[in-house]
Amino acid sequence: MQDPFGISESLKHLGIKQENLGSSTGVNWLKSSESYLYSLSPADGQLIAKVQLSDADAYESIISQAQIAFEKWRLVPAPQRGEIVREIGNALREVKSDLGKLVSYEMGKSYQEGLGEVQEMIDICDFAVGLSRQLYGLTMHSERPGHRMYEQWHPLGIVGIISAFNFPVAVWSWNAALAWVCGDVCLWKPSEKAPLSGVACQLIVGKIFAKHGMPEGISNLIIGDYKIGELMSHDPRVPLVSATGSTRMGKLVGKAVGERLGRSLLELGGNNAIIITENADLDIAIRGALFGAVGTAGQRCTTTRRLIVQENVYEEVKSRLAGAFSKLVIGNPLDEKNHVGPLIDQDAVKGYLTAIDKVKAEGGKAVVDGGVLSGEGFESGCYVKPAIFEAENHFEIVQHETFAPILYLIKYKTLPEAIALQNSVPQGLSSAIMTMNMREAEAFLSAAGSDCGIANVNIGTSGAEIGGAFGGEKETGGGRESGSDAWKAYMRRQTNTINYSTSLPLAQGIKFDI
Repeated sequence: MQDPFGISESLKHLGIKQENLGSSTGVNWLKSSESYLYSLSPADGQLIAKVQLSDADAYESIISQAQIAFEKWRLVPAPQRGEIVREIGNALREVKSDLGKLVSYEMGKSYQEGLGEVQEMIDICDFAVGLSRQLYGLTMHSERPGHRMYEQWHPLGIVGIISAFNFPVAVWSWNAALAWVCGDVCLWKPSEKAPLSGVACQLIVGKIFAKHGMPEGISNLIIGDYKIGELMSHDPRVPLVSATGSTRMGKLVGKAVGERLGRSLLELGGNNAIIITENADLDIAIRGALFGAVGTAGQRCTTTRRLIVQENVYEEVKSRLAGAFSKLVIGNPLDEKNHVGPLIDQDAVKGYLTAIDKVKAEGGKAVVDGGVLSGEGFESGCYVKPAIFEAENHFEIVQHETFAPILYLIKYKTLPEAIALQNSVPQGLSSAIMTMNMREAEAFLSAAGSDCGIANVNIGTSGAEIGGAFGGEKETGGGRESGSDAWKAYMRRQTNTINYSTSLPLAQGIKFDI
């Protein structure tokens, strides 16, 4: 293939040979199926590699290996587990540029965003290392003399991870790094649209576990379609399934896991809004809205979809945004002069065009109209124009998440009205307010304010740090990944009572003498 940005060299550095690749436990590859996924770059339409799909037999083999590995891994002291994760973070540092380039080329986000995604992986490894010495329980006072009560946390077992194409490696690492230090083993099904990025990560971590003499099966990769996700969701041997993707997918996973009384950690769709008040610093507001709307070509779950603007500054915001959109440079994501890369595939382009047709049909007015780009440099057919439409919050299309760079402008008069508009969608992931007024900011953050899992002041809706728990409410699923105390999702709580007295008093003063 034509390779002006050195992709082949990066794949070589990552240990990937462009041949038939299969699913993995440790660093051994299971050739389990004669069906293949074809990894095509949305940047130029080139075939990067074909990846062998796994079947139900391969799934059983990997699950069995993971079960055996868990029996040993859970007994490794947590600080020692953390030391291995620390080395994984260092290994990622060594390949940051190459892995970032692969993420950019396979998924379509800018190279800078690809590097940022790998940095997130490094950051969560650092976080997990500290966490490995802080898996705290609690002590409680017993009502019974000579008794002590406390609680502790134990590993769950196999953690199933289903990740999405838009963050093909970072979200997996949020789950895996925490799960590993908690004593769990992981089974990862990456997106069918970005399988090579998953292969690269598995090769990196597999070598670190092998170096320390750890059993195969602590980190497991399975390349497959939705059928693999179904197997994982229905499997009682997988006590926790963490799934990132659409609300439709999450409902299927949540139902399947719930029917067997397992645990699910769901991070699903977003329909995120920025409120711009008349007291906003408009320079900051425009910059936040611009990146929020077009970063990753609008394919983040935290992408800014709606801009709710106070009527006194509405026209100025609309004009300045239109001017900013006109300066965006669209093209190959590996060329750092470009701001916006392609959508992931032709299905995403169809969804983008359908949304534009719908908003126009409902009465929306184009501020910056959309369209598909063609010609030299756009041969993949996945490049589209970021668009802005004046709309109403109740429009059906505005109520839904479109994974594309389409921004809806909505006008408001009072702050309570703006907050109500922001909350009046089924999703509840990320939100922001732009204001220099303390009362407005605090109202937005209050119990009567944003109903989202993330609420920001004077920054946009996207670009979360790993130190905070990430996730949302309502149709976003309610799960929390990454920082804070998200580690508790990967462990089981146990309450212990120890009697060191010479008698056996019962709780609540119950008498049971014979």
